[in-house]
Amino acid sequence: MLIRILFLLLFALTSQVRAEEPMAPEEAFRLATRAVDARTIEARWQIADGYYMYRDKFKFALEGGSLGAPKLPAGKMKDDELFGKVEVYRKEVVILLPTEATGPVLLKTVSQGCWDGGICYPPLNQEGKLVLAAAGSSVATDIAGAVAVSPAPTFQPAETTNAAPADESSRIAGMFNSDNMTLVLLSFFGFGLLLSLTPCMFPMIPILSGIIVNHGHALSHFRAFVLSLAYVLGMAVTYAAIGVAAGLTGTLLSAALQNAWVLGAFALVFVVLSFSMFGFYELQMPAALQSRVSATANRQGGSLPAIALMGALSALIVGPCVAAPLAGALLYIAQTGNAVLGGTALFIMSLGMGVPLLLVGAFSRSLLPKSGPWMDGVNKFFGVLMLATALWLISPVIPLWLQMLGWSLLLVIPAIYLHALDPLPTQAHGWQRLGKGLGVVLLLVGAAMLMGVLGGARDPLQPLVFLRGSQAAEAHATAWERVGSTEQLDARLAQAKAAGKPVMLDFYADWCVSCKEMERFTFSDPQVAARMKQFVLLQADVTANTEADAALLKRFGLFGPPGILFWDAKGTQLNDLRIVGFQTAEIFLPSLERALR
Repeated sequence: MLIRILFLLLFALTSQVRAEEPMAPEEAFRLATRAVDARTIEARWQIADGYYMYRDKFKFALEGGSLGAPKLPAGKMKDDELFGKVEVYRKEVVILLPTEATGPVLLKTVSQGCWDGGICYPPLNQEGKLVLAAAGSSVATDIAGAVAVSPAPTFQPAETTNAAPADESSRIAGMFNSDNMTLVLLSFFGFGLLLSLTPCMFPMIPILSGIIVNHGHALSHFRAFVLSLAYVLGMAVTYAAIGVAAGLTGTLLSAALQNAWVLGAFALVFVVLSFSMFGFYELQMPAALQSRVSATANRQGGSLPAIALMGALSALIVGPCVAAPLAGALLYIAQTGNAVLGGTALFIMSLGMGVPLLLVGAFSRSLLPKSGPWMDGVNKFFGVLMLATALWLISPVIPLWLQMLGWSLLLVIPAIYLHALDPLPTQAHGWQRLGKGLGVVLLLVGAAMLMGVLGGARDPLQPLVFLRGSQAAEAHATAWERVGSTEQLDARLAQAKAAGKPVMLDFYADWCVSCKEMERFTFSDPQVAARMKQFVLLQADVTANTEADAALLKRFGLFGPPGILFWDAKGTQLNDLRIVGFQTAEIFLPSLERALR
């Protein structure tokens, strides 16, 4: 027994000694390459814990082609014993290399790094073979790291630049490499607060409000908040789950649910609920089952699982659009496979998105009037909101004229309930006059929209534009040229390069609210429209989510629309101008001007 104990102690001591020994450089700095597209190579180093690499020591050369200036992300400042204050990378560094080549190529790299234990390695030579195809498809092989402590490389490297990471989503993905995870998660909570103000979140407000109202006037403040929290948690868990799945698979899974059958079924649920609020019927379970459910609800404080399920379904159906924070988290998951950290960030972001919903739950109880005739009006109001939500959900898969017809009816019918066509009594009080005034406004807007449907207008915000003539109606229409596959895109890019024209590629879907915001508010801006005319305008419509659509998205590392890419007049993709999510005309305009330089 004593011999065994001594042997174990000796083994532990030798293991500790080995643990303190530095790793081989090719193990401490693992390199992998891949072709991002036909003109961009990505070099990625996975850096072991306790090791770092110098930003200014990277050098590159390409056998079989030429390289442009490497695009290095910003590093962290370190007071180094050998070189003074220098920029270094820890954990991971991703460098994009513009290239002009086709066929098999050999990428040669030189880098240098150190171990925190006190050892700095000589320059490290590593190579990677990959294939660049003219059509844009690429096959990348794994790196076989080769160590060379001396002499210095004989090839002429390209000069490095201080270029920023490729785009905003890449910069957000780079946040995860920060040592301060608390700051990262707080940042994602702030991102969620900002995303809560986007149109994608608006339909969830009447959904949750309707749930609170259905629970009746006796609902306490605390119970209303708990119901709202269950809804938000269901939404947050779903966002995190589908985000992790999207990051690992490269596909925005919720986009698969954006079809007529799924959206129609979900919209039908809200139509049924709205009709019950109008008093056409009462939704009740059988008496025996209802008593059992009521007893359970009284013990548990409400049907929380059902409400959480409604939150999960709302997250799947209502919010499939991609914004830069979501894309950044998905990009991090896809690059590192770290689903735990990425999923946690998405969960925290979803909680930020749910803050307005929690406020609705906390204060909706205070806004409910006392029992009486007012409650009938409240029920009808939420009935209209439910119908509006149903129409909003189904709008991506129905024609524009049918959407406008639906909105016109949703304005005209409530106007009639508000006595827009009835004379007011002589002694009418202020609330009656205010209601009638609101009803008249709704009636006029609804009638204008109905006239627009009959006149051929297809813009709900400009229903009477047809009165100014067909040219005025098409004044703000963007002349997109649709591309449906990588082959079509590459052929059109080649034509634009031969003509010396820059290219703008827009990823669009009918179910993408942010895409329609870009069309309506950004692309229609006079200054933006004037500069867009100088581009070859290509658009990839990924509404159907086909295999060709998925291939186009995957080729450029996108998880869904909206996404905008640029190529200059020489045919080089401008990775630093890549745009994900909605941008106002003021923010979008400088990107156009930079692409035209």
